[in-house]
Amino acid sequence: MNKIDIRAKTPSLEEMNLIKKFLDDTTLFLGPDPEIMQNHDLMPRTAQENEAITKVSDSHIVAKIRDRIQSGCDEGYEMVEQMGAAPGAKWGDVITGVYSASGDLAIASAGGVLIFSALVHHPIKFIIKNWMNDPTVGVKEGDGFIHNDSRYGNVHNTDQSMILPIFHKGKLVCWVASTVHEGENGAIEPGGMPSMAESPSDEGLKMSPFKVVENYQIKRDILTFLQNSVREPKLQYEDMKVKLFACLRIKQRIEETLNSDGPEALVSTLRLTMENVRAEVKRRISEWPDMTVRTYIIQDSTLRENCVVKINCKLTKTGDRLIFDFRGSSPEFTNRATNTIVAGLKGMLAQVFLCYVWPDLPRGQAAFAPIEVITDPHSIVNCSYDAPNSQSLMSIFTGFTAGQHAVAKFLYSCPAKYTKVHAPTFNMINTFIWGGVSQHGETLGNLCADLNGMGAGARVDRDGEHALAPIFATMADIGEQELNEEEVPFLQLVSKKMTRDAIAPGKYRGGQGYTMMVATKDSEQWGFMTTAEGAKIPPLQGLFGGYACGTYPLCKVQDVDVYDVLLNEPEKFRHSIEEIMNEQPFDGAKYTTHHMGMGFDISKRGELYMISQGAGAGYGDLLERDPVGVIRDIEEGLMSPEVAARLYKVVFDPATLAIDFDATEKARADERKARIARSVPYSEFVKGWNKPKPPTHLQYFGCWGDDVGTLYMGSPEKTRRGDEPRPNYMTHPKDVRIAELESRLAALGAMGGEKQ
Repeated sequence: MNKIDIRAKTPSLEEMNLIKKFLDDTTLFLGPDPEIMQNHDLMPRTAQENEAITKVSDSHIVAKIRDRIQSGCDEGYEMVEQMGAAPGAKWGDVITGVYSASGDLAIASAGGVLIFSALVHHPIKFIIKNWMNDPTVGVKEGDGFIHNDSRYGNVHNTDQSMILPIFHKGKLVCWVASTVHEGENGAIEPGGMPSMAESPSDEGLKMSPFKVVENYQIKRDILTFLQNSVREPKLQYEDMKVKLFACLRIKQRIEETLNSDGPEALVSTLRLTMENVRAEVKRRISEWPDMTVRTYIIQDSTLRENCVVKINCKLTKTGDRLIFDFRGSSPEFTNRATNTIVAGLKGMLAQVFLCYVWPDLPRGQAAFAPIEVITDPHSIVNCSYDAPNSQSLMSIFTGFTAGQHAVAKFLYSCPAKYTKVHAPTFNMINTFIWGGVSQHGETLGNLCADLNGMGAGARVDRDGEHALAPIFATMADIGEQELNEEEVPFLQLVSKKMTRDAIAPGKYRGGQGYTMMVATKDSEQWGFMTTAEGAKIPPLQGLFGGYACGTYPLCKVQDVDVYDVLLNEPEKFRHSIEEIMNEQPFDGAKYTTHHMGMGFDISKRGELYMISQGAGAGYGDLLERDPVGVIRDIEEGLMSPEVAARLYKVVFDPATLAIDFDATEKARADERKARIARSVPYSEFVKGWNKPKPPTHLQYFGCWGDDVGTLYMGSPEKTRRGDEPRPNYMTHPKDVRIAELESRLAALGAMGGEKQ
């Protein structure tokens, strides 16, 4: 019997090339590229960059051109801010940037949301890899690409980027881009950030990078498709034009440099700027003490249900290496929107350094390039592409705070400081997202600018600033409410009023946030939603003995028309949440509190929705606070006398607020003695405090203690290994409620049967 040789024949080179061509020509789907999305370092030097640097490397020329390009980016930023239609554009939630020919961010505008530009290098690299030589797409002068999908490199789908290649004599020399938080994007809920999303299909437009501009003109067929996919076609069109013309203005400034100094000077400036910043970052890290800092932040909900979600962070510095290790953080929520892809986390950590640690460095990708990040796969800070992430701000903002809290410990011990050490800034977007039919008959969906009023953390030598700026943007604005009211059918009846006793105490207290009360007035088809955490557990930590802020629930007053009250009984209206919820001045109204993850809720005329911005964290022991500063906070209405006396142990006359310094010193000395009396040795404390597993009554997600290899998924019995992903589905809240009611009915039925 003849034997058949079934051993595979090694393909020849020609056959391998044929196979490769077949696979390249028949690719089913160009999904997000892990090779691009996992890498935040600079691309290697190209031959073009090497040649340019050999010709132009004088530091004075580089500085001159860098400043010119920086001015061009700032000019583009101001154009978007002045002309943009989206609330985010008007309030500074935008950015512009110039990228190398390889796609690395070299220079970004001084103002704006740096994380946008810190992520847009990913879609540019996708374009270079996939469209540059594709005969059906191509990249040529006059082209422009649009993009918003976070899986290809962005924060979440509400942010849209316009990207233009810049050529000189037919050769690609760089890219320019402008990104805006547009808001409305056709998602399952109005406003672009749906907390109800249970899959990526619920999150609205998912634009991988594609060509939308040719010959510097927006393609009308593509534009019509995009307008048809969102609730605000006017907004979509206007801001695409605004971003395009901002990019063209930056292009004009670049061409002036090309004509005056030549392409080599531009290419060299971009490359040397990035390489010099990268080298300087490594040098500065090498001055930090070699050590490890561990910290964590707790999220208190998925925006659909309350639970305990851990963001775990270990920061280690050795030599010139700095490593953020987020292993042990919660598994991803496979059907909840609070996840982030790891690129989003890296973008926010980059902002820690560029805004709070080394603000003197040029704003670009290189400042974070040498810093390493480790995560578990399919975790809340490195989710799979199948998990929704429209509310990624929940996890990247708490990840930011964990990083900011850990970095401060290094800065405190570092002799060379480029900014003051301070406690974490408040990190949640406590604002109202709104949508419906306006008083002008237009369908709208977007958000209030109050998210830009986060309280700043206390510093090493002074209190934090009130409602200073968001952690994600410098030089952002909180907007003029009167301008907003011309477009939307609701009023902020209380706006930008500091919330009394919403404090984060310490030797220096955190900056406080403000109260917002809104009520629909001129529409029967209008609603609100909130997307924040911190109603049960504060989402930040104090520093060096300082405390976190208090918690901030959403409060509602229903079955009332406050506009009738203001017209007929104005004396009944109160201007603080504290007074309205405690005094309940409106007869027959329903007063309720809610966690800050309220899904879209249709409102009636005159019903009150009330929230507060949060306070930044405190710094240092509160018993060391200057009593004069405590009394000043009382005088300014930031704190009640009762709370001041209880927290700070300051003794004063309640009528005149005159301080009794001797009695204050004695009260503080007594409290220090009481602290010692309450204390136990650490070894004894650990015996009573440490438990082997989370309690059974608590829905807990993440590692428990230092065992980062085991992740809990809602109960002590349900776990996964950190390196072995498993889906983590949450039961729909309605199904949970139905099960509770059925259980109660069953119990009542059993009781009734016994009585018979």
